[in-house]
Amino acid sequence: MADLKNLFLITKHPSTTQIFLTSLFFLSLFLLSSSSLSDFSPSLIVSSFTSRLLTAANFFSSPSSYTSSASDTTMFLSSVSPRRINEPKIDSETKELASCDIFDGTWVFDDSEPVYLPGYCPFVEDKFNCFKNGRPDSGFLRHRWQPHGCSIPRFDGKKMLKMLRGKRVVFVGDSLNRNMWESLVCSLRSTLEDKNRVSKIIGKQSNLPNEGFYGFRFNDFECSIDFIKSPFLVQESEVVDVYGKRRETLRLDMIQRSMTKIYKNADIVIFNTGHWWTHQKTYEGKGYYQEGNRVYERLEVKEAYTKAIHTWADWVDSNINSTKTRVFFVGYSSSHFRKGAWNSGGQCDGETRPIQNETYTGVYPWMMKVVESVISEMKTPVFYMNITKMTWYRTDGHPSVYRQPANPRGTSPAAGMYQDCSHWCLPGVPDSWNQLLYATLLVSHGSLPDKSLGSLL
Repeated sequence: MADLKNLFLITKHPSTTQIFLTSLFFLSLFLLSSSSLSDFSPSLIVSSFTSRLLTAANFFSSPSSYTSSASDTTMFLSSVSPRRINEPKIDSETKELASCDIFDGTWVFDDSEPVYLPGYCPFVEDKFNCFKNGRPDSGFLRHRWQPHGCSIPRFDGKKMLKMLRGKRVVFVGDSLNRNMWESLVCSLRSTLEDKNRVSKIIGKQSNLPNEGFYGFRFNDFECSIDFIKSPFLVQESEVVDVYGKRRETLRLDMIQRSMTKIYKNADIVIFNTGHWWTHQKTYEGKGYYQEGNRVYERLEVKEAYTKAIHTWADWVDSNINSTKTRVFFVGYSSSHFRKGAWNSGGQCDGETRPIQNETYTGVYPWMMKVVESVISEMKTPVFYMNITKMTWYRTDGHPSVYRQPANPRGTSPAAGMYQDCSHWCLPGVPDSWNQLLYATLLVSHGSLPDKSLGSLL
């Protein structure tokens, strides 16, 4: 309840606006009983309401009456930890975004062109390149995310590259984060007059199959956008059993080694982990999870995931300098398999538009409840990009049968293959995630000139 105490400290000499904000807080508490937030703990809900009011109170209080510490300078906009910005010059668009949950909204029809045209970005992997693989419809590209209560600016790659001049952005996580990474690289590249001014960075590959480093450098801006493959965030390992046979394990108490490359010179780090915890080996948890020299005979996946997220959080708190590096965590991206799982005939082909019923709600992932709880206790400010709801509705955005090229003879590519109903076509849904990332950076920068950005990143 420290945030609640701070709210009243800030309003020691309340203005009319501050009295209104305090009243709004109590009204928010009254409405909790009838809200749709039953999936969240009461303490997290109260913290969320209080954090947003703290943000608003800080906007309206004078700079002389409130001084922030380095640990307080976090992002807000539906973040678990509040971002307090005390810049005196903030335009109306930024102020509107600051008071809005940009992850609570709906998909609306938009006939404008995507940020980059299908088939024109060479950095899209074939498995995400639905256009190249023969997908005939394009209606899934004609929708944009519209938050309730505010408008988000269209993605402006030139402006974002200026904000990122001299910076390093690193995505760390699984193939859904890779989806978002490729989308951002393509979105930024599309704004360049000379597309050849993007260089591929060749990174050292790990001996382990689920690790690796990839990156692109925008030469004219001295900016790099990198990806470190780390589906669990913690270290995959091996042990030798009593029969001398090597067995794979997952070290819940050890951060993935390749992540140690990022903390000294990264300005923005975007983490995720989720989908790999639903696979059979991790879900069953038999002889797979390890702490120290102990390999658990069996461990429930929820307990294992919680241990892993705490390991990640402890590493971030011990190694990330929050005055230099901004930390994001991307939530769980929804899958849409019907009639089976990904490896047992699950399908999503034939979907051409989002779910239109706004009352539809998928099952909120238990993993994200764990993440939200752990983040709320961290000393490092973490901005939580809760993309779960916005992906609930997008049954139409997956590669499905267009995860690989169609048969040269023109037959359907669906016969005898797994459908991909977890990842997303590019261009497509991840472009909207990066639009929200762009909006978030705009808010954190306010209307400051480029030369001042370094102090905020």
